[in-house]
Amino acid sequence: QVQLVESGGGLVQAGGSLRLSCAASGRTISTYAMGWFRQAPGKEREFVAAISWNGGTTYYADSVRGRLTISRDNAKNTVYLQMSSLKPEDTAVYYCAVRRVIVPARTESAYEYWGQGTQVTVSS
Repeated sequence: QVQLVESGGGLVQAGGSLRLSCAASGRTISTYAMGWFRQAPGKEREFVAAISWNGGTTYYADSVRGRLTISRDNAKNTVYLQMSSLKPEDTAVYYCAVRRVIVPARTESAYEYWGQGTQVTVSS
């Protein structure tokens, strides 16, 4: 089993930046694909970004492409989400998730383990 803990969320002004981290424990994630999702108040959880086991393949939602960057450090068993040019509509709880295959996916159901989430609030 894999445990995931997100960190790095907070309050930031529009146009600002944050870096979210997702630390895994329980077993190595070096051969697993990882994803980031988010859920805004009153909305369903949505896909944000995903990365393959070695970082060679990345997927992004159209709404974040060019502003958010997913990366990973397998030596640290950690995945990151660098967030830049943030907008108020990026306000949400951000979750990381793992699927025990090497190929990433854009759908929630493809992921098996989830973190508890970290709040990101972007003020206008």
